[in-house]
Amino acid sequence: MTTAYISHQDCGLHNMGPEHPESPIRLHAIQRVLERSGLIEQLLSLQAPHVEPEQIKRVHAELHQTRLEMKLPTEGVVYTDEDTALCPDSLHAASLSAGGAVLATDQVLSGQVKNAFVATRPPGHHAEFKAAMGFCFYNNVAIAAAHALAHEGIERVAILDFDVHHGNGTVDIFKDRPEVLVCSTFQHPFYPERYCEIDRPNIINCPLAAFSPASEWREAVEKRWLPALEEHKPDMIFISAGFDAHKEDPMADLNLEEEDYRWVTEQLMAVAHKHCKDRIVSVLEGGYNPIALAFSVLAHLEALSA
Repeated sequence: MTTAYISHQDCGLHNMGPEHPESPIRLHAIQRVLERSGLIEQLLSLQAPHVEPEQIKRVHAELHQTRLEMKLPTEGVVYTDEDTALCPDSLHAASLSAGGAVLATDQVLSGQVKNAFVATRPPGHHAEFKAAMGFCFYNNVAIAAAHALAHEGIERVAILDFDVHHGNGTVDIFKDRPEVLVCSTFQHPFYPERYCEIDRPNIINCPLAAFSPASEWREAVEKRWLPALEEHKPDMIFISAGFDAHKEDPMADLNLEEEDYRWVTEQLMAVAHKHCKDRIVSVLEGGYNPIALAFSVLAHLEALSA
């Protein structure tokens, strides 16, 4: 079975300006490296569809989408907070980004592919139940996980977040849903400093000090994530795949490299093989050095498609 690669060119229409790190260049760099490596030919490439309103409402407040639509400008840029801006095409791109995660879930659940990677933007893991923040409008991975849980036979899922920023939105949405295990490694203290000290059995937060070596990050995965996954026994695994903990990323101060992302992917694939019938959906989050991002995604996808 193959790996699905889901994207859409219109995700590039979301543009917060030439100085903003979450730029369309990110997806262009990934696409170019996958093409030059030849790996793209081994993947099932699919176009992301739009998300359905009822899929958003599984994880966001009833009026969340409406509030964003009311703020959408007809021209220029409007900021929802100091980091997150809407341009006229932003919600079009955000809908495709969330819809891509749903499509990936359907592809994996139907058995058409073994696993899937969703290369879309804007990202999602900072979007909370009632709030867009941190470059994120809809929580893509949360929407996908809730979509999976609506299917017969999927009773427990796990979301593993290795972005350098804490996945506060995912924690906010699932903190009181024990069927969802959320594990997160992140630099601390650091943005967004929300929910990083929450105490719930299904929330495994692994804060790391700035400039920590990759060995400490791997230790957190081995000693915190893997035992929690073994106890939870998920029916499906979701990955919030942020690559901004890379040592070359300008947004943070951790020291991961491409081989660390390959390693963690292999660890999670082993869990998926044991408990989930190999079912994994990985959704792009951060990563703001285009070259480091693209080669980290390549390592991640090489492992997923092995």
